[in-house]
Amino acid sequence: MAIQVNTLFLEQWLRTNSGGISQNVSGHSSSSSARAIIQAWSELRDSLQNQTFHPHILQSLKNLINSQASLHVADPQAKLLLSVLSSQSFDLPSESYPILLRLLYIWVRKSVRPSATLIDSAVDVLSHVFATEFGLKKSPYFLAEGILILGAISFVPLASESSKIVCLELLCRLLEEDYPLIRSWEEVIPDVLAGIGYALSSSLDVHFVRVLDSLLEIWGKGDGPSITIPTALMILHLVEWVVSGYIKLRSFKKIEAFTQGALGTLKESYVPSAVVMVAAGVLRACRHATNGQGLEIVSMLRISAENQIGFIAQNLISKTEGRVKSDSDPMNSLLLQCMSLALARSGAVSFSAPVLVCLASALLREIFPLRHLYMQILQFLHRSGSELGLNETKKHVDSVLFKEAGAITAVFCNQYASADEESKNLVESLIWDYCQDVYSGHRQVALLLRERKDELLVDLEKIAESAFLMVVVFALAVTKHILNSNFSQEMQREKSVHILVSFSCLEYFRRMRLPEYMDTIRRVVAYVQENESACFSFVESMPTYVDLITGQGFSSKKKMEYEWFKDEVQTARILFYVRVIPTCIERLPALVFRRVVAPTMFLYMGHPTGKVARASHSMFVALISSGKESEDERQLLKEQLVFYYMQRSLEGYPGITPFEGMASGVAALVRHLPAGNPATFYCVHCLFDKANNLCRDASTLKADEWKNWQGGPEHCKKILELLLRLISLVDIQVLPALMKSLAQLIVQLPKTGQNMVLNELYAQVAESDDVTHKPTLVSWLQSLSYLCSQAKSELVTSKGIESKENSASPGIVEPLNWDRPNARL
Repeated sequence: MAIQVNTLFLEQWLRTNSGGISQNVSGHSSSSSARAIIQAWSELRDSLQNQTFHPHILQSLKNLINSQASLHVADPQAKLLLSVLSSQSFDLPSESYPILLRLLYIWVRKSVRPSATLIDSAVDVLSHVFATEFGLKKSPYFLAEGILILGAISFVPLASESSKIVCLELLCRLLEEDYPLIRSWEEVIPDVLAGIGYALSSSLDVHFVRVLDSLLEIWGKGDGPSITIPTALMILHLVEWVVSGYIKLRSFKKIEAFTQGALGTLKESYVPSAVVMVAAGVLRACRHATNGQGLEIVSMLRISAENQIGFIAQNLISKTEGRVKSDSDPMNSLLLQCMSLALARSGAVSFSAPVLVCLASALLREIFPLRHLYMQILQFLHRSGSELGLNETKKHVDSVLFKEAGAITAVFCNQYASADEESKNLVESLIWDYCQDVYSGHRQVALLLRERKDELLVDLEKIAESAFLMVVVFALAVTKHILNSNFSQEMQREKSVHILVSFSCLEYFRRMRLPEYMDTIRRVVAYVQENESACFSFVESMPTYVDLITGQGFSSKKKMEYEWFKDEVQTARILFYVRVIPTCIERLPALVFRRVVAPTMFLYMGHPTGKVARASHSMFVALISSGKESEDERQLLKEQLVFYYMQRSLEGYPGITPFEGMASGVAALVRHLPAGNPATFYCVHCLFDKANNLCRDASTLKADEWKNWQGGPEHCKKILELLLRLISLVDIQVLPALMKSLAQLIVQLPKTGQNMVLNELYAQVAESDDVTHKPTLVSWLQSLSYLCSQAKSELVTSKGIESKENSASPGIVEPLNWDRPNARL
């Protein structure tokens, strides 16, 4: 908050709030020792007495400036400075004038009650200096320090009216005639603005309009300084400081003059960016006003400031024919940036349709300029490399504008909440289109840069992650709006689908768990899953199988090199669909699933990333578990997909296919397909084929590795474990085939492997309460146990005979007393 009595040096306070301009030579932060300060004053006094100005005295003066924060300039020292400035006996070097003026400025600002007579003397000396010396020795620092001291004197309450008038006249003349000096010296702008601020806060109204005109016009002159974001922020906080003083002192005449000048009819010479920041400064000052400080005048000020911002926004939209584009016009770009920062720092403002549209354009083009950056980077990569794109991106990530993205988004969402339906629909369309563009743009850039491990990609993704957060916050605002409005159900579902599609496009940038994200997802999914057409619309928005595998949107050369499983941005988007579609699968027609979803589902079952493959298996489980048996079309689809599901799953196992995903899919189809379904028989047959191959490969392993389910031939054991689990799941028609195949497989296992499986089977059957399966399983298990013991006996006998025939070379004979199963039926 800007309160004048607490702001000793206004220019320092402006620098602090701008975040972009360093201090000039007259404002060093280091300090000198007390001995150095005393010595500097002594040398200056000796110089005056001796009527000589030695070069080392300049360094002594700089030592004094280095201690500005702790330095106190009393009236006697001020007299010394004035004597040096007015001396005709020696010629002061041009470098000394800014320093001497800065020391006088410290005296004016730190003196509680400066002598009025001494102030008048200072004004006379300054008038003489600028009349005789400035023309010959002018420099940006000389000009800036002159404006600063003249403004500070005009702000001193004890100064005479005549002195204030002289200072204000001279200050206006310097601003109007010598402003080109500031053009290439951005570091002096805080000092110039501080001088303007002091002048605007003077108790006199003389030259008020001239000073205000300089503040708003100087940035638009061809040979003058250009307005930048740090400068714009300083203008905002300068006006906050000035208007806070008006309100506190109840200077209603000044407030009226300021309102008419800055917030009234916009002069053609005024720079819109500067006017916007002035209006924002007024809003900040009004926000901090207390109850006893003229509420009516504060209210009038606030309304005038908001109207001025709305008027400038409307002008910008009219000039660009309703579509605010900043790419081709740097001034439009700067105005959008200033408007967004102004509103972010001034707090909540009344709704204005032009302001809402400008904020949306600022967010999408200036704060998160991903579309522009992608285009630039692709052009640079095809030419000379990405260095220029890297510099631009890194500069943007470090900018004040990007750091204020959260506050700007909050203002944007507040404006949206109060908007009319036409404005809401317009900005929603802008946001949703932006998400699609970011998805397609980042896919290409990421694939090109990731191989090079370019730090440019890191900075791009920082911007994109923040853009994702903005979209999430906005989508939540949209969701609350459609939930609390009298929209038709069709409109609610349409907006919900737009949100889901946009989230899918930016899913790659979701790096943290956000409550706003989850809340929005739950709400919009609830709308979508209630309606078949909404489900259809959402699913149809998913990229087609052909687009996924051919690199849609890439150049012909890149299409030839494209590998779908390396496209992380696309994979993240498909993963979003794969996770959301199961929530509305009951409403999804079987034909749509077959045509759109199934090819993608089977493709991503073969993705090397485990979570992606598991999600695809989970979608298959959702399909198999959905619907009713009376739905012939869906039932037929399930049976047909099982055949390819088993092929696709087992061809990638072990390796790509996650066992947990495949196991869940097998368990689901066994549970939900009709009894005796051929697809179930096919599933069992495929599993046994795979198990035979895996166990055959594991037959050479040591016996110890078959003693338990952990370690050893892990993949073979997992398939065996799945087959054992199916015993309690399959229907009574499939059970005989399962038992027969399982018995054939178990008998072929090594002795320790047989014991391990039999133990598991005994325990499983003993714990079973299934009166349909259990009698059959008990009989089968007894027979299986006998077959295993017979196979072992034959093996031992054959080994014994072989041992006798080869007694010269004794071998290892397996003992007859194998570990019998200890479970009881």
